[in-house]
Amino acid sequence: MEEAKKKRKLKKGPLIVLLLILILCCLGVGGYFLFVKADLFAPKTKTVVEKKKVEVQKEDVDYEAKVFMVGDALIHSSIYIDARQNDGSYDFKPMLQFIKPIASKYDIAYYNQETILGGANLGYSNYPRFNTPDACGDAFIDAGFNMVSLATNHTMDKGETGVLHSVEYWKSHPEVAASGQWASYEERAEKVAQVYEVNHIKYAFISYTIWTNGLETPYGKDYLNSVYTPEKAQADIASVRDKVDFVIVAMHWGTEYAWNVDWKQDEIANYLSGLGVDLIIGAHPHVVQTAEYINDGKTFVIYSLGNFISDQLDVDNYTGLAMEVTLRKHIGQDGTNLNQVVEPKAELIYTTVTQRRGWSSDFRVKTYPSLTDSELRNHDALYEKYKAIVNKRYPDLTWGLTWE
Repeated sequence: MEEAKKKRKLKKGPLIVLLLILILCCLGVGGYFLFVKADLFAPKTKTVVEKKKVEVQKEDVDYEAKVFMVGDALIHSSIYIDARQNDGSYDFKPMLQFIKPIASKYDIAYYNQETILGGANLGYSNYPRFNTPDACGDAFIDAGFNMVSLATNHTMDKGETGVLHSVEYWKSHPEVAASGQWASYEERAEKVAQVYEVNHIKYAFISYTIWTNGLETPYGKDYLNSVYTPEKAQADIASVRDKVDFVIVAMHWGTEYAWNVDWKQDEIANYLSGLGVDLIIGAHPHVVQTAEYINDGKTFVIYSLGNFISDQLDVDNYTGLAMEVTLRKHIGQDGTNLNQVVEPKAELIYTTVTQRRGWSSDFRVKTYPSLTDSELRNHDALYEKYKAIVNKRYPDLTWGLTWE
């Protein structure tokens, strides 16, 4: 009996082993299909969608912003008297009527507010301590200008009260990037590091002057006027450089009435370029100067745009420079960025006036190509004269604006 039981156990042994082998094989095959070949049973649309996403990400992308720049709004008493209406208000808009169709077409349109908008309570005034009606700013905004430099040698012409009025005026127009005057250190730090954006391009705008006409800002309040120092520029640019694609700096510098760039302009331009500034826009000489790329093409510099509108001296001061550049942001297939200031173009502008009994009136800013002989004699020859000055360091500069 015991012998029979042992034989039955021996017969069952191989069966149990075989059964275990079969179970293990089934588990192996099931796991293979579960974990390795699961995609055979997945919806095919998922793979197609993912493939399309990869293709989109590998395309090059370019963004562009067109920038238009003109020089100084140097508002002498003859200009604001010409703008005065019968009811006592001021209207400068007719003076810009030929420029508005050009400026309003650009993404960014810049000018330098040379004379402060200090408020009517301080009285409007002429050289040497100017004060200009707010309506001047209204006219430029109406014409499409949305970037303005406020740091000039005339910033303190009406003292702290004048600056604070100017600051409040520009605060009431948040659509305009205004730089160079602030009401506190906190406001200065905030505005210097402010990031503006157009067409997916982020940019910063900072304005400085190296001249103050001897009118120093009150002690402990140097936020009122943005006086340039290398240390200040370094700190300002460092606060925003990594946040934006382009840094634009307006510099009030140079020698008045000099067509040649002075050594200080060159020194500052190269220093700013080393800090990562992409575009430098110059003012103060009241005449046109040259433009060029520096630092292996990393920075484009316009040393002086001259006057945009003024009643100053002679034809050299009535003549100004209008310039256009393109801010181009290129995102490559590998995700790297290439940001460049490209395609600079130039045109000359001129302030036409009518002389009545020795008094200037009917101020209008026009482009040189639109002038008649009655408005400016020999304007073709004068065009070549000023063109040669602008081309001095960059003879390949293109003449004629895109939107004109």
